Amino acid sequence: MSPIESIGPRIPIHSPEFAADPHGYYRLMRRDYGPLVPVEMWPGVPATLVIGYRTAVRILNDDDHFPADPSAWQRTAPGDIPIMPMIEARPNAIRTSGERHARYRAALTDALDGIDLNSLRAMVERSAIPIINTFCETGNAELLSQYVQPLVFSVFCQVLGCPPDIGQRVAQASAAMFDGVNTETVNAIMGQALLDLTALKRDYPDDDVVTRLVQHPARLNDEEMVHQLVLLFAAGVEPPLNLISNTLLLMLTDTRFGDSLHMPTRTALHERLATDPPMANYCITYPRQPILIEDVWLPANQPVIISMAACNTDPAMNTGEFLDNGWNLAFSTGPHACPAHARPYGLLLAQEVIDQLLDTLPELRLAVAKKALVWRPGPFHRALGALPVVFPPSSPFRF
Repeated sequence: MSPIESIGPRIPIHSPEFAADPHGYYRLMRRDYGPLVPVEMWPGVPATLVIGYRTAVRILNDDDHFPADPSAWQRTAPGDIPIMPMIEARPNAIRTSGERHARYRAALTDALDGIDLNSLRAMVERSAIPIINTFCETGNAELLSQYVQPLVFSVFCQVLGCPPDIGQRVAQASAAMFDGVNTETVNAIMGQALLDLTALKRDYPDDDVVTRLVQHPARLNDEEMVHQLVLLFAAGVEPPLNLISNTLLLMLTDTRFGDSLHMPTRTALHERLATDPPMANYCITYPRQPILIEDVWLPANQPVIISMAACNTDPAMNTGEFLDNGWNLAFSTGPHACPAHARPYGLLLAQEVIDQLLDTLPELRLAVAKKALVWRPGPFHRALGALPVVFPPSSPFRF
């Protein structure tokens, strides 16, 4: 039985080197450390990374010993680290435990349950064609910035009931939050935009997610509303964006998805969720007291990060069967798992965004060698920096 610090040197999961080859690091971690790995999630900020599937499931289902509230850790953590907006204490469903968590989660779940999945396909098509028409005549595009990001954000804002002017302010802050840029500025821009959105829906309710949150029997105040919306935008934009771009990369570079086999987009999405989930390392908890896990002592009030990517590919669990496998941790598990109605929304959105693009531009191909692509560094996401493609130029499409 050893303290986590004595297992070996801490591995920086925030570095460009880690981002370039995370699975290489996971293999070395598994060989040299076992299911629990001492890491740095930011320079000088220690954490424990869980890479064993069964260990992760045990932790994620033990809210009593592994609460998600970072308040105690935050009192001793450096307050100016750029990733703080991603991990700091907030009165919302992902950063609380117990009765507070139950109240916030009920409001969030009920608000999301009202999403009409039947209208999503038409919503994507109406938004996708005008975006594709901005670059279809050029024969080349950078898909992340020119297609995936604006489309995902547009559709999500429609679902939430967020008007474009407020949405643009949120988009600016959201991008900065995931890339770890200027904590104080990110929180200020995001907070004011979401406060404005809350006020708008209190005065002008509609059939949308934000209105259902505002009107929920939980009676969320303005501050609580802002923090639920921070969570919604963080979960509803960046992860789908990464899932879509990572899946497109798989489909453009893996011969199994070529014209001769016609393997469906859904198959590629499920494979990516298992092997390269959009949030690769997250679901952070903070043990209430020192606790012995897998013959290793974890310290109290220090971050324990679940590596969904490493756990999903744990040889003890991964069979190579990814479609509807039932054990995938991409959506987490336990009391803080992604709400049930949000999962089909995310998968259907990703499938429609990809299919709309490939149906419209069927001869799309990668513009550079796969190894030339750059992955954005950061401790949590699995995200390409860009996805350049080429295709035969086409006239604008009707819609």
